[in-house]
Amino acid sequence: MSVELDQSGPRPTEAEQERNFARVGAVNDEMKAQGIWVFAGGLLPYDSATVVRVQDGTTTMTDGPFAETKEQLAGFWVIEVPDLDAALGWAEKCAEACEAPIEVRPFDGLA
Repeated sequence: MSVELDQSGPRPTEAEQERNFARVGAVNDEMKAQGIWVFAGGLLPYDSATVVRVQDGTTTMTDGPFAETKEQLAGFWVIEVPDLDAALGWAEKCAEACEAPIEVRPFDGLA
């Protein structure tokens, strides 16, 4: 599950961030207690990104995201649940906790 953040809008206040961190922490604790937690993490804002491309044997590195869009990947959870319905239930809890859209996508196998 990935967190989508519209970074074109105003940044949350410190109080809003603290409230969301507490709510996300509670959901994380619930996931761990139920044994579905694998990994989670937040990401720094998109302007901290470096994009690495290799084309025709030449490597280029540029600042910022590849796609110019206002919605950016802000963080993610990796969970192990039995089916899509269970994943969507957790996505609902996560969306409410962090007040951001959550995209649910299964792995294409595990490496």
